[in-house]
Amino acid sequence: MTEHTSKQFDIELESIRTRVLQMGGLVEQQIARAIEGLTEGDQELIERVIDDDHQVNSLEIELDELCTQVIAKRQPAASDLRLISAVLKAITDLERIGDEAKKIAKMAKAIHGGALAVPRVQVAYMAEMAIGELRQALDAFARMDVVAAEEVVRSDKLIDAEFKGIMRQVITFMMEDPRTISGGIDIIFVAKALERIGDHSKNMAQYVFYMAKGEDMRHTKLPPV
Repeated sequence: MTEHTSKQFDIELESIRTRVLQMGGLVEQQIARAIEGLTEGDQELIERVIDDDHQVNSLEIELDELCTQVIAKRQPAASDLRLISAVLKAITDLERIGDEAKKIAKMAKAIHGGALAVPRVQVAYMAEMAIGELRQALDAFARMDVVAAEEVVRSDKLIDAEFKGIMRQVITFMMEDPRTISGGIDIIFVAKALERIGDHSKNMAQYVFYMAKGEDMRHTKLPPV
């Protein structure tokens, strides 16, 4: 490989990494808008989240093609191959996070578009946790920061606990007032979507271990702090 080709390869890899972060930023925005639409009942914002999901899908396709081109043209090995492999997995998780944001928007549309009795359960805090975990996972991915990635993996348990807490609250409301059952189910779907966003963010954090150390941490427990 010539010096020129090597430099061009570095540029291509950096471009891919930058596009992944752009996709992550768009997905993060989608979550925030979906939750704002749910909280404020802003139908226009809710529709924008649903309509903009195609942008996330387009970025996934674009990045998939870029990675395929690099593999075919450069035949990467070792850490470069691990990076490309991790990117291909990460963009799948980001696309699915985008799908979860769209689900939240659809639930918000149902809640505010009808005359449902909705339990007075707040999901905004759980949404902040999910967005924070995604942001930290993207940062760890960008800097290949194993320590930050470990924090993401551990913090996912807090989102799981918050989901269980919301479930208990909603079930209590539903038992006390059967009129809230339909609206309560929608709130549970929203909380489940946020819990799944946390899972996908944890996946991305685990890919950092693979990029940095060549270790697959998906089925390995972290040592206690």
